[in-house]
Amino acid sequence: MLYVNFYGFYEVTSMKDIPELFGSMVFNDRVMKARLPEDVYRALKSTIAEGRPLDIEIANAVAAAMRDWAIEKGATHYTHWFQPLNGITAEKHDSFIVPDGTDGVVMEFSGKNLVKGESDASSFPSGGLRATFEARGYTAWDPTSYAFIKDDTLCIPTAYCSYGGAALDKKTPLLRSMEAVEKQAMRVMRLFGDGCRRVQTSVGAEQEYFLIDRSVYDRRPDLISCGRTLVGARPNKGQELDDHYYGAINPRVSRFMKELDEELWRLGVPAKTEHKEVAPAQHELAPVYATTNIATDHNQLTMEFLKRIADRHGMVCLLHEKPFAGVNGSGKHNNWSIGTDAGENLLSPGETPSQNARFLLMLTAMIRAVDEHQDLLRISTVSAGNDHRLGGSEAPPTVISVFLGDQLTGIIDAVIDDRLYTEKQRESLEIGVSVLPKFKQDSTDRNRTSPFAFTGNKFEFRMPGSAVSLAGINTVLNTVFAESLCLYADRLEQAEDFRDELQRLIREELTAHRRIIFDGNNYSDEWRAEAARRKLLDLRSTVDALCYYDSEKNMALFERFGVMNRAEVRARKEIHLENYAKTVCIEAMTLLEMLRREIIPAAIRFEDRLAETGIRKNELARRDIAGTERKLLLRVSNLVARLSDRTDELETALDEAHAACGAAAAESCRDRVLPAMAAVRRLSDELETVVDKRFWPYPSYSEILYSVK
Repeated sequence: MLYVNFYGFYEVTSMKDIPELFGSMVFNDRVMKARLPEDVYRALKSTIAEGRPLDIEIANAVAAAMRDWAIEKGATHYTHWFQPLNGITAEKHDSFIVPDGTDGVVMEFSGKNLVKGESDASSFPSGGLRATFEARGYTAWDPTSYAFIKDDTLCIPTAYCSYGGAALDKKTPLLRSMEAVEKQAMRVMRLFGDGCRRVQTSVGAEQEYFLIDRSVYDRRPDLISCGRTLVGARPNKGQELDDHYYGAINPRVSRFMKELDEELWRLGVPAKTEHKEVAPAQHELAPVYATTNIATDHNQLTMEFLKRIADRHGMVCLLHEKPFAGVNGSGKHNNWSIGTDAGENLLSPGETPSQNARFLLMLTAMIRAVDEHQDLLRISTVSAGNDHRLGGSEAPPTVISVFLGDQLTGIIDAVIDDRLYTEKQRESLEIGVSVLPKFKQDSTDRNRTSPFAFTGNKFEFRMPGSAVSLAGINTVLNTVFAESLCLYADRLEQAEDFRDELQRLIREELTAHRRIIFDGNNYSDEWRAEAARRKLLDLRSTVDALCYYDSEKNMALFERFGVMNRAEVRARKEIHLENYAKTVCIEAMTLLEMLRREIIPAAIRFEDRLAETGIRKNELARRDIAGTERKLLLRVSNLVARLSDRTDELETALDEAHAACGAAAAESCRDRVLPAMAAVRRLSDELETVVDKRFWPYPSYSEILYSVK
């Protein structure tokens, strides 16, 4: 049974309610089958499967059923829900009402309303894809992703394009990349005699986030404006004791997670795994896998509801990749796989992977893709926030490599050396307690230091940051994988002896791309040196990586597979650079304001207090006994003077960045503004450790990280 809770939202009172609750606000296949005429339902499914334009009569029938269902659920408006190039979602709401000519209204929603919408495109990032005066933009229904109800509004997932047809969103290239990889994968499947009708990529995204109390958040201008702390001395206790990871979830967070699950389940988001992460106040949520475009939609909803429901519980959810210096940042691990409509995972090795030729070909295709396109994979993860996270001993380094584990690496080495592989018998592990069961050892361990790891039947891409959209990451993954499959299909389709040519191809490709495989510690200095010897790319910042985005190789790749044209690639590079520069400049301006209006004045007030105390002590004692006050006063005074000088230097660096534009502005931010911010921070954080807490204007790290009780 369901009831209304304190916040006015329904809660599940027993496990038996969950199947009824799940997807209850989604116009999913079950609802369509029940509400659409059988011929309309079949025609819609056929249209989706074959990628054909939707007949207007079918669209009208679907729209009518969708409207009636939505109104029954309490919806009063509809919106075309899309994902512009700012990385978040957008929606313009229209009511269902239409005047009936007799001073009343009727509730209408036509096939035209469903299939196509119009939106002002003037205020969304375009990267030059439209002129300033070209404000018109169009939204087009994505029938492969279900409509849903949110806030009494029917949300229709859509693609978004300019008046001239250029993709102004993240979904359109993703859908194109899914078509590209399916087309090439089907060519390969036919060569193996597989009769499957569809091949699709799927994704499961592990979403990390921080929860802090709103009372401390409201007192931190940096968190409010930037999503991360720009100053803050490290706490005495951070994550050193390893006592937060997988720890017992406190009641307040548990209530938050319970409500989050219920809200996501209503929207068909299969939220499944929740736990505390490594850093204090850090947590993780992971869903069940879904096809890539649906998983992307689900992750956008997840990020929205993380923030929304945290607010209901008096907390704030931080999705920034590095909200706090000195403790772990947050990632979004992208678990990617590919399978058939028959439910077969093409990355499943089977019991004897060395004898599974199709699996080895798929594995080889991804190894080649990662090696050939290290730059694009790195570009798919870029952001000013993620630059603070990557390369530390908490997240993968900026050098990309592939982890396979001992067994698969051994198989690959045997293939390269053209020798038989001696299958290693998986050992049965005994824990040493008689009552506990024995269990089989997995074929691979989990290398948490690897950027791109094979983890049993999928690849886990661990570089993406927590705030990023899944769309760009998987657009790249799909496209580079499609290229490998296309090259392999071209060669194998011309082979006189398929098996012999397949064996030669796999050996040649693994030999050519063996350098990208590394199973060791990616955090070590030795690996960075070894990676340099292997001539692997090390793109340490967003600006470094974006230089490669519009290379001829990359533009030709996207163009060949119809994922993006050259103008769309250049636009995305420009948007990334602009976003990077604007983000860093906002942080610098916020930091300057905090320093000049709060931190430096607070330290000066503390200096005054020290001076007054020292003078008073000396007067009362009629001799010099204020040595402690003098010593502390000199230290604080020295820090304040140096901090003031560094603050002036930061302002000069910021002025230079503001005077530049495009790539020059981003480079100025990387080379001048960020180092100046770091110099200021070092002094401010030292000052925080010596200034009386009553004078310091902002909550400390300890207060923030342990605020949720």
